[in-house]
Amino acid sequence: MRKANENHPLAGTRILVGRARHQAGSLSDSLRSLGASVMEIPFIEIRKPKTFAPLDQALKNLKTDDWLILTSANGVEAMWERIRRLRIPKSSLKRVQIAAIGPATKKAIVKHGLKVKMVPEEYVAESVVKGLRDKVKGKRVLLVRAKVARDVIPDSLRDAGAFVDVVEAYETVVPEKSKVRLRAVFKNKVRRPHVVTFTSSSTVRNFTDLVGTRTAAALRDVQFASIGPVTSGTLRELQLPVAIEAREFTMGGLIRAIVLARYAEPLA
Repeated sequence: MRKANENHPLAGTRILVGRARHQAGSLSDSLRSLGASVMEIPFIEIRKPKTFAPLDQALKNLKTDDWLILTSANGVEAMWERIRRLRIPKSSLKRVQIAAIGPATKKAIVKHGLKVKMVPEEYVAESVVKGLRDKVKGKRVLLVRAKVARDVIPDSLRDAGAFVDVVEAYETVVPEKSKVRLRAVFKNKVRRPHVVTFTSSSTVRNFTDLVGTRTAAALRDVQFASIGPVTSGTLRELQLPVAIEAREFTMGGLIRAIVLARYAEPLA
């Protein structure tokens, strides 16, 4: 572990960013500004669901809902695209109270002129449930999310007496084009990353699919950096050691954790 350079504390560190291509920029730019050498190879690809019919129907009935829960910026943008296409007036959203997991999701919502009633203390499903459990008895709740997601929120809120509808706004798939690039990078000792970032459980699962078992030996000296406990749990489930975990479950928190882990002195 080297002593931090005040201006470029990540100089000499190769970091692999595996976010979806359209989302990687801000994280990569921040890491580069700290001196890191960043590679972008997406572990995840965002696609439209096979049908928008359930989402469209739910949005048409949004004025009857009490709470709208959005779990990601991807979900916000997918939902807003359907609202535009269906020409649903913004006034239909005035009655509903909106909960957002995390500042990025909140920012995406506010960008469209909507108010966010609740952001949990911790940016995970369990914290959303904790914040809403006493507010939803007898209420109608719409949860807009990815096709594959944990059922912590709907199951827990139903147990609390809410009527919960869950609709898919998008799905995440493994980007097959990344397979050759990833395996080549890990086989090359000069290019092999020191740190690999993971921002969701989906990125972890897809990464293991992409690298394959034959690349396992090349991962021994790599540090896996997780955005939070849920993602860390998936890493451990797949027998990948968690070297770095963000204390604040955001991109900024992940970057700070990487700096602290890579160097003896934290970034001022």
